[in-house]
Amino acid sequence: MTSLLPAGVARDAHPPRFPGAEPGEPSLETWQDAPHNRWAFAHVAELVPTAPIPRSAAPLPGRDRAGLDALLDQLPDLAARLEASYTDALVVVRDGRVVADHYREGIGPETPHLLMSVSKSICGLTVGTLVDDGRLELGRRVDEYVPALAGSAYGDATIQQVLDMTVDVDYDEDYRNPASHVQAQDRVAGWRPRLADDPADTYTFLATLRGGGRHGERFKYCSAGTDVLAWVVESATGLRYPDAVSQRLWSRLGCEHDASITVDQGGFGFANGGISCTARDLARVGELMLGEGVLGGEPVVSPEWVRRTRDGGDPDAASGTVFQRVHPGGAYSNQWWITGSARGDYYAVGIHGQFIWVDPSTGVVVAKFSSWPEPVTEQWNRVHAELFRDLCDAAGR
Repeated sequence: MTSLLPAGVARDAHPPRFPGAEPGEPSLETWQDAPHNRWAFAHVAELVPTAPIPRSAAPLPGRDRAGLDALLDQLPDLAARLEASYTDALVVVRDGRVVADHYREGIGPETPHLLMSVSKSICGLTVGTLVDDGRLELGRRVDEYVPALAGSAYGDATIQQVLDMTVDVDYDEDYRNPASHVQAQDRVAGWRPRLADDPADTYTFLATLRGGGRHGERFKYCSAGTDVLAWVVESATGLRYPDAVSQRLWSRLGCEHDASITVDQGGFGFANGGISCTARDLARVGELMLGEGVLGGEPVVSPEWVRRTRDGGDPDAASGTVFQRVHPGGAYSNQWWITGSARGDYYAVGIHGQFIWVDPSTGVVVAKFSSWPEPVTEQWNRVHAELFRDLCDAAGR
């Protein structure tokens, strides 16, 4: 087992990182696994190199704590449901006000937490701002922006196909399989111990991916696609991805705190899952979507982009997926999940239970951090869809 301690330092030379942990744990091999993830997701910067995503120098005023009292009359079992779903933090917002919030012991309003694939939806919004400005065109091929990807699975795919994950790419997203592409990408990103023949960095890794070239026909969830989009963002802006996200999005949301993103040894920001931020700031992303691209009176992304995201995606492309067993008629659009329900709700999600849930029917946004023992299951998604709709109904009254 690989330890994060410097060479020559005994594993018992330092106290455990959290109560009950063995000295030297979690390691780079174990930090994503239960029970280590309950500590690690809020301490990513102690495990993997990170770069800042700065907020504005003039954030919006902070918001008061609310607790759960306002919702307990309607949801008397709420505290038990949050505990049973491994909740680390919960923020429920309506009309710019925190209606309810909850933090487990060791987590607070100022604690950053790993977003996992909620990071993808932040990338989608960053791309949207560049489309709005005419710096990216959705129908153009990826290799027109990133020539280094010519000949890869993504080179002849359009930007829109990458956003909607309808690229024909050979990529195994099995989080538990050491031989999968997603674990190989973790190693390249610095999230797991490297192997001798791993590509030098994410740029090199993405160029190795291959596929059949039949894009636009079927939904295929592939984390690498978001990193392709991040590379496109870098090409279109001339900025490193963390700086582009700050300039185009984060600094315009009135966030109370900087976000951060893990970076590999080549300096590539891990766009598909590496962002950390506070739950209160994450809720602002949902409020931006609910506000048709405007937050605190500041236009950030166009109403057209938000509507295209909310109303987009191809349900037929996603037919037969686990997602549609939970959300029949649902689709994936611009790096967001669209439920297809009569409520019109949609969401961003990351493995182990990270969420932004947006419900236009009640005007409520929910942000939730979790540390599920499993990366993802159909049952966890069902449990959370029910939880979020109950929260929205209770907060929206």
